[in-house]
Amino acid sequence: MNLQLNDVQQQLQDSLGRLLAREYDFGRRQQYAASAAGHSPEAWAQLAGLGVTAAAIGEAHDGFGGDAVDHMMISEALGKCLSLEPYHGTVVMAATAIEQLGSPTQQSSLLPRIARGELQVAWAHGESVPGRIATRAAHGVDGWRLYGTKPCVLHGTGADYFLVTAQAPNEGVQLFLVNASTTGVRNAGGRLIDGTPAADLALDDAEGERLGTLTPALLTRLLETGISAACAEMVGAMDGACALTVAYLKTRSQFGRVIGANQALQHRVVDMLTALEQSRSMSVSLALALAGRNDLTGAEVPVHAAKVLVTQNARHVAQEAIQLHGGIGMTEEYAVGHYLRRILVLDQLHGDMQYHLGYLERRAA
Repeated sequence: MNLQLNDVQQQLQDSLGRLLAREYDFGRRQQYAASAAGHSPEAWAQLAGLGVTAAAIGEAHDGFGGDAVDHMMISEALGKCLSLEPYHGTVVMAATAIEQLGSPTQQSSLLPRIARGELQVAWAHGESVPGRIATRAAHGVDGWRLYGTKPCVLHGTGADYFLVTAQAPNEGVQLFLVNASTTGVRNAGGRLIDGTPAADLALDDAEGERLGTLTPALLTRLLETGISAACAEMVGAMDGACALTVAYLKTRSQFGRVIGANQALQHRVVDMLTALEQSRSMSVSLALALAGRNDLTGAEVPVHAAKVLVTQNARHVAQEAIQLHGGIGMTEEYAVGHYLRRILVLDQLHGDMQYHLGYLERRAA
């Protein structure tokens, strides 16, 4: 599927590609991963200055009024360079949730700051099934108080706020804004296998500002937006792994000739590139559906199918890339193995491949 970007999107894509090539080569990326922040505040500020953080936020809140296609385009570019920046949690999930559910006051207070790159908000919802949310909310004379845990919140260690889903008695699932520095919030930080900073969030009588009720339909829509962006980021990671592999096969010599002249290896690379383009087509189709630009609008099954197909293809491409590199592909100092690590983390976002495959099997039964 071929997606024609408009002039603004094309300019943003070109500028983003140049910025990431300059600021996010693999050596710098590893320095960012080893830093206390776990990402690059300078690169994040440059992304904001470029308009990346504002692209899909409404014009009424200092954004450019984009949609899921903008998330897809940006996420793919970030995936290709193994970005560690908090785009997914802050912009894809938090900004979308605030736009959908926040009051006018909450929107005007938070969204312009997110658009300018001044605010980081972590998305604290890892449950696949809404009815199984263990975090509780209680309403008292002094407002809402939250109790429970949210494990593995991406970029939770550097967040200014958390968006927390919690079960309220007789009111269903609610979404709360929690200040990271408020009393009752404990934030134990760590790093995932790809270097992404994450936190285990514990809430004990913590004050929360209610945004609204997350109906099953609204929560599903938010998770679909996240799945689309995660799929696009996996496509970017596949693209990066393929590019490294092709370049390596063209330069690595053995027995007096480049190993890329071996026809068996050429066939394996063709399979990788086919998987990449198949996944990109699925990612584009899903983003267009969420943006209301094709006849899949509102369909639920393509979201699950996209996560399964793209994850399967991404794992295959990354594993093949490592094997075709030989021993160097297993080293920490070389980028290709880090693409597989990133893909494994993206697989876990918003339900892993097995969860979505199980959903499709139940629908087909």
